[in-house]
Amino acid sequence: MTTLYELLVDQINEYLATAICVLICIIIPYLLGSVNFALVISKIFYHDDIRKYGSGNAGMTNMLRTYGKVAGLGTLLCDMLKATVAVGIGWLTFSYIGGYMAGFFCMFGHIFPVFFKFKGGKGVATLAAMVLTLDPVCFLILFVVFLGLVITTKYVSLGSVICCMLYPIVTFKLATWGTGFPVLFSFMTAAVVIFMHRENLKRLLNHTENKISLSKKNKDKK
Repeated sequence: MTTLYELLVDQINEYLATAICVLICIIIPYLLGSVNFALVISKIFYHDDIRKYGSGNAGMTNMLRTYGKVAGLGTLLCDMLKATVAVGIGWLTFSYIGGYMAGFFCMFGHIFPVFFKFKGGKGVATLAAMVLTLDPVCFLILFVVFLGLVITTKYVSLGSVICCMLYPIVTFKLATWGTGFPVLFSFMTAAVVIFMHRENLKRLLNHTENKISLSKKNKDKK
């Protein structure tokens, strides 16, 4: 017969295991996210800091404008890869709940990297990889919208913000694991990325936002 003491020990062990799983889904993804590849690539290959140029953002779009297609694509792929790894760790640790948590904190680390004085990118690539890993159908819908907006307007920021606004809605319509947790984290991640684009939104309203161009590099300091 199980004693009260054994029941208490089992309960404490269960709480401890849950707490450890939650910490794994927060700390490791945040540290992975803090490895900002725009900064890594600009330092290693160009002996420079991407934050000194263009928009000052350590992300794919500014890398593309400043150093060209290879640097931009390399940044995009590496930032998406780290988010995919983070989501995988979260999923293996705590199922889909862990996946969403890990994706959010990886994105948070990308935006506020502990290794680079908490000044990183805007989280679009890491969010895209999170969506792709957790819900490929949702990613496909948002990617088509993003591509259409960028092709027609040449504004990456506009495509990013509109897709972030649509993300919680599409997640709500498509969620197969229950709507509560996926919608909550999709809303949180989207809100953070939109907030990080606040200056872009001001420039869009003032018609001063830079358009994307694949034809030339633009290494102008801020």
